Amino acid sequence: MVTIAFYNLENLFDTIDDPTTLDDDYTPKGVKRWTNNRYKKKLFKLSSTMSQIGTHNSDNPPALVGIAEVENETVVIDLLNTANTENINYAYVHYDSPDERGIDTGLIYHKDHFTVIHSEPIHVHIINTNGEKDYTRDILYVHGKLNGEEVHVFVNHWPSKREGKISTDYKRIEAAKVLVNFIEKLEEKYPNPNYIIMGDFNDSPKSDSIKVLMDTNKFYNPSDHLLTFEKGSASYKRKWSLFDQIIISHSFLNYEKGTHSFVEANIFDEHFLTEFDGKFKGTPFRTYVGRKYVGGYSDHFPVFLQFKYNE
Repeated sequence: MVTIAFYNLENLFDTIDDPTTLDDDYTPKGVKRWTNNRYKKKLFKLSSTMSQIGTHNSDNPPALVGIAEVENETVVIDLLNTANTENINYAYVHYDSPDERGIDTGLIYHKDHFTVIHSEPIHVHIINTNGEKDYTRDILYVHGKLNGEEVHVFVNHWPSKREGKISTDYKRIEAAKVLVNFIEKLEEKYPNPNYIIMGDFNDSPKSDSIKVLMDTNKFYNPSDHLLTFEKGSASYKRKWSLFDQIIISHSFLNYEKGTHSFVEANIFDEHFLTEFDGKFKGTPFRTYVGRKYVGGYSDHFPVFLQFKYNE
C-alpha cells in the first residue's frame, strides 16, 4: 500500500527574526514567546505524526507528504532531522514564496519510492480590490516518478478567508484558474498525465474554486465524502471544515500493471492529535490558542490517500 498525505503544519516558524517577513510574533521576544524549546517540541510532534500516517494498513511511512505553513528550507530540514524521521529516507522540495508572513508549501518524498524529474513554483498573481498586489503562496509543482510511474504533483495553499468568505472568493477562484491553465500547457507535452493535487484550499469540496478544477472533467475528488457534521480536517467555532483535500486524475481509477490504483481516502485524526477534554474535545490539538501556548500539534488534521501498486 502506498500512502500520499497532506499536512498543514500550522505556523512552523524557526525562532530567528526575518526582517523581510511578518514573523515577529514567532520569536523569543515576540508575543507568542516562540522559544527554541517550543520549536523543537513542535518539530518532534509533527514528525511523529507524519511518520505514522497510513501505517494502519501499510508497513511503510508515506511516500509523499505535501506540507503547508513552513517558514523556510531550514524548518523543513529540521523537521526531517528529528528522531522520528531521520532514519526514513526522506528528501524534500521547497521554494520560498512571496507570502507576506513568509510561509511556504513543500513536498517531502521517500527516495525509495519517488524520484524528482523537475520542480518549480507556480506564481499566483492576484490583485486586491484596492488595486494592490496580494502576495500569496506559490503553488509547488513537482514532476516525478512514483514507483516508476510518472506523476505530476501540485501542493497548494490558497488565499485565506480571514477577510471574509465572500470578499475573498475571487482570490481562490483565481488560484484555481492559474492551476488549470498550467495543467493545460502540461498536456501539450504529456499525454494522459497522472495528477495529484493536494493542499489547504481554504475552501470546501463544494466551493466555486474547487468547482473550477472539477469542471474540467479531468479529476476525481475522493475527499468529497469525508466532511460530516462530526468530522473534518479543521474546526472553527465548533464547526468542521475540509479545506485540506487531495484530488487525483481519473487515471488512478484503473488497474493496469505498473500503475497505482486508488483504494482509500481518510483523515488522520487519531486521539493523540485531538483536544482530550473541554468544549473543544475531539478537535485538533493546536500549538497556540490565540496567544496562549498549549503545546499541541497543528490546527489541522492530516488528510491522506492510499493506493495499491499493480504489479
